[in-house]
Order: sequence, then structure tokens, then C-alpha cells
Amino acid sequence: MRRLPALLLALCCALAAALAAAAPAEAAPQTIANGTQFKDTSGNPLHAHGGGVLKAGAYYYWFGEHRNADNTFRSVDAYRSTDLKNWEFRNHVLTQSSAAELATANIERPKVVYNAATGQFVMWMHKENGSDYSEARAAVAVSDTVDGTYTWRGSFRPLGQYMSRDLTVFTDTDGTGYLVSAARDNYDLHIYRLTADYTGVASLVANPWPGGHREAPALFKRGGVYFMLTSGATGWNPNQQQYATAPSPSGPWTAMANVGDSTAYGSQTAYVLPVQGTSGTSYLYLGDRWGNSFGGTVNDSRYVWLPLAFPTSTTLSMTWYPEITVDTAAGTVTGTAATYRTLIARHSGKCADVPGRSLWQGVAVSQYSCNGGTNQAWWFKPVADGTYQLVGRGSSLCLTEQASAVTQEDCGTATAQQWSVTASGSYVTVESRASGECLDVSGASTADSAAIITYTCNGGTNQQWTRGS
Repeated sequence: MRRLPALLLALCCALAAALAAAAPAEAAPQTIANGTQFKDTSGNPLHAHGGGVLKAGAYYYWFGEHRNADNTFRSVDAYRSTDLKNWEFRNHVLTQSSAAELATANIERPKVVYNAATGQFVMWMHKENGSDYSEARAAVAVSDTVDGTYTWRGSFRPLGQYMSRDLTVFTDTDGTGYLVSAARDNYDLHIYRLTADYTGVASLVANPWPGGHREAPALFKRGGVYFMLTSGATGWNPNQQQYATAPSPSGPWTAMANVGDSTAYGSQTAYVLPVQGTSGTSYLYLGDRWGNSFGGTVNDSRYVWLPLAFPTSTTLSMTWYPEITVDTAAGTVTGTAATYRTLIARHSGKCADVPGRSLWQGVAVSQYSCNGGTNQAWWFKPVADGTYQLVGRGSSLCLTEQASAVTQEDCGTATAQQWSVTASGSYVTVESRASGECLDVSGASTADSAAIITYTCNGGTNQQWTRGS
């Protein structure tokens, strides 16, 4: 019997070791590039469009839309991460085959909340019939595990009468659940109180901006103040985001006020995520740069994540940063400030330009009359050995040397994206680290749309550039 304590001690130590191995390590700060198509930890495009994030245990879980090639609904996908950059795919938690009603449905903007009383995870989403937007219904699915298979509970119009399109859900600090939903063809934005189990609508508590024509709502609470962030209703195209505040979800709510620039930096609100850590709580704007707005589909969409700032307890601001650094352990989100410059050819006075303001990879850069567009603005981002990446303001893609052209591509570590900049008087030459050749306007052409290439450095005026403001 004297061996029993030793055996128990060994078992306890083994259990502790197993638990330690199962627990994720504390997340290190991570830098996330904006305006890009995220990849999961397996290298696949991350499809969580129009989605929301839920913190459960040590992980953040991101749920969002995944479409078929023809842009119809395929699934709601779930990913998890401890640091908000490295996302592990977990499950297609809701699919076309989850219920007969979903076989031809269109599902948008899924959001998941946890109900502590029932122990269930509850997903709300916007449901349409798959052919048009005439149904305007909310829908609910539930699961006993955060990233398990969700059971379809059906779709309906809130309180049996109101249209429901873009929506979000919010759990207050007292456990009350709320649904925010665009109603009356998006002309009203309704705030509903949910039933105790979060699977139904109990009552309409506010319609603060009748006729406002708002969609893409995100509701969050900071220091006792409720913030509502929304976009205008312009389809897939980005527009001016606005926000309002209130002391309670039922109001009184302020009038809407502008935030960010006139297109929300080319994005639309999906969610606002509180990031809580040892240094406090930061609030992270999660936006979609919809692929449909630049000639693609939902699956081509990019993500725009920006820290929100609060000049006062009831005001909100948002600034563009090409990169953000997130420290989930500390609860901090900071942006990388960047100065964007034009590249003006000496011989022609024209700017290095991405034709058509394209956001696609593989597009060849040319020269064009300077016009102040974001497709002519470049961030000289310092990288290896004193060289720079030239990151486009409009596309978030990098200037890349090819055999017969210079194109914009996803930024990476290739030397073909690394450029040295050498000053000579008022001008600079821009030399590829990969080939040692210089950025050159082909044939010294002065015409709009003349190709920009790399060529043996020769000191010609078509290889001399001014970095404008």
C-alpha cells in the first residue's frame, strides 16, 4: 500500500503533462497585412466572408461564408486561432446538405454566440431562396460544440412580419442577447431582444434610424457605451461607414456620424472584435473587401482589419494602415504608419500606374498621367539588406519583376519583390535585387500606358524617377 501515493503522484504528473501539451501556448504578437486574401495554416484561401468571431476558451473562432464557384452558398466554415493571424480550418459547420431548406438557399453573414444557460452555441444568419432577395429571412442553427456540426432550426421573419437581411448578434454583459437586422428593404435597422435561449426573437426594442438605408451592422459595447457601426446600402461596392452611440440597446441612439474615409478603405463592416488581454481591451474592425466589387466573386474577397480609436467615450475614429500588429495576450492592436509616394518618370512626367485600378495579381504596371489615384501610390516598405518592397495603396500587392514585365503580386519573400533605391541629384534609380536591372519605361516612350519593365541600368532618363508625395 505504500506504493499507492507514488503511483497517484505519477498519474497526476502524467495528467498535468497531458493537459499542458493540449493547451495552446501563449500567443506571440503577429503582424497582419491589410487588403489581402488570408490563408489558413494549410495554405488554403480562408473563407470566412461576412463573418464574426467568438472567443471560446483559449481560442478565437471565426465563422463566415464559403461559396461555390458559381457564387452560390456552399457552407459556413469555422477556423480557430490564438493570435488572430494563424487560422486553423476546423469544419464546414453548416452546409447545403444540413437541411432540405439549404439545398438551394443563399446564406450570408453568419454570427455565433454562446448561451451560458443552455450550454449551446447559436448561429444566426441571413437566408434567401438562392435566386433573388425576396425572402428576407433570419435563420438559426445550434450546436453543443463551438466548431461541431450545427443543427438547422429553420428560417423566419422576426416577429412573423419584418424583413431581415444583413444582421448581427450581440450578447450584453448581463447575458441578454440582441439581434440587429436590416428591415424594410434595408431602409430600417431594427434592434431586437432575443429569447432566453437565443434561438428566437422576443421583442423589437428599437428602430432608431427609420429610412436611413443602412446595412452591415456591427454592435459592440465599450465602457458602458453601445456603438453601432454600419455601412450604406450600395450592394457589393464600398461606401461611407457611419456609427451611432447609446446608453442602452433600446436607446436613445444618436444620429449617424461618418467614420473612416468615403469607402471605409475599400471595405464593408463585418464585425467589431474586442481583443482583451493583460494591458486592457482593444477593438478591431473586421471588414470585407468584396470580390464582386472588383470583377470577382465572394470567394475572391479580401479582408481589411483596422484598430478602432476612441477620441472620447462616445466618439469613434478609424485610420488606414497597410499592416496591423495584434498582441492577443496583451489585448493591443496597433497600426503600421506608412507614407505613400508616386513614382514619376523623369523623361515623361508620368506616374507608375496599375491599369484600371485593378486589384488582381498578374496585372502589368505601366506609366500614365499622374492623377492622385491609389493605383499610383506606393509604400516603400523596408525589407532585407536595405532594400524595399513597393506595396500598392490600392491593391496591397507588391511590385514584382518578371521576365518581360513588372507586375503586381501577393507580397512575399522573393528577391524579385525587393528593390534598392539609389539617389542621384533630384532623382532615384530603382534596381531589382533579383536581376540587378533597373526599373525602366520601355523604349523611353512618353505615351500613356507604355510598359514599365526592368532593363540593364544605363542612366537613361527613362530609368530616373522622382518620388512624389
